[in-house]
Amino acid sequence: MTLRPHTSIYICADRRPGRRFCCTSGLRLAVALLALACCTAGWGQKKWFRMEKDSIPLFRGVTVMADLVGPAELVFSDYGQVEGALRVNLHDQWFPVLELGFGHARHIDDVVTGFNYTTDAPYFRLGCDFNILRKKHAPHLLYIGLRYAFTSYSMSISHPPYKDPTWQWETVYDVDGERCHQHWVEALFGLDARVFGPVRLGWSVRYRRRLHRNEGVTENAWYVPGYGTSGSSKLGVSFNVGVDINVF
Repeated sequence: MTLRPHTSIYICADRRPGRRFCCTSGLRLAVALLALACCTAGWGQKKWFRMEKDSIPLFRGVTVMADLVGPAELVFSDYGQVEGALRVNLHDQWFPVLELGFGHARHIDDVVTGFNYTTDAPYFRLGCDFNILRKKHAPHLLYIGLRYAFTSYSMSISHPPYKDPTWQWETVYDVDGERCHQHWVEALFGLDARVFGPVRLGWSVRYRRRLHRNEGVTENAWYVPGYGTSGSSKLGVSFNVGVDINVF
């Protein structure tokens, strides 16, 4: 974890007194990603957003899902999350999705800085997936999607007493309960298939991009619930197990 001023190349921010954060570049990215998703969705269709007319009803049920990657991170590392999702099936073509999770990090005695970092907080993502398969009523999906995500969290950072390199007296660094928040978007590509009865398995690859963040005195939080660590790639993966409910 590095506690130094951090200038984001993705956010245009004016931190002068009396000014508010400006997330113009982030908003432009969100619009661009949405346009890309719409254009891709329109590929092979006569009109964008058009539901193909057939005898299949509009509402096809819901799927309750859980991600397996986050719990594995909690077991094998000092951060991770528990996450579930509710997905609505509209004509096997459009899939509005709500993802809810709870992130946790307890990073003790960083090997580089010696700092301790802890945080626990919920987060959510809201978006929609689009089935790009031509035979959309098949029991499996190949889809693209877009998410808007938000978390509000508090973090605590501490460091054992250390000698100031200039004045040679003992110095203590301690931040307790610093309030922070972050908005971001995710563009994803995934595969989902029914494997047994109503049980489904699937995976997705996600590209994350911050829209706006407030990380208090650190300006570079080591871990953000639902987003990941500050040094991680902007690419992420999820592996879901789900159950279909009320499928017609």
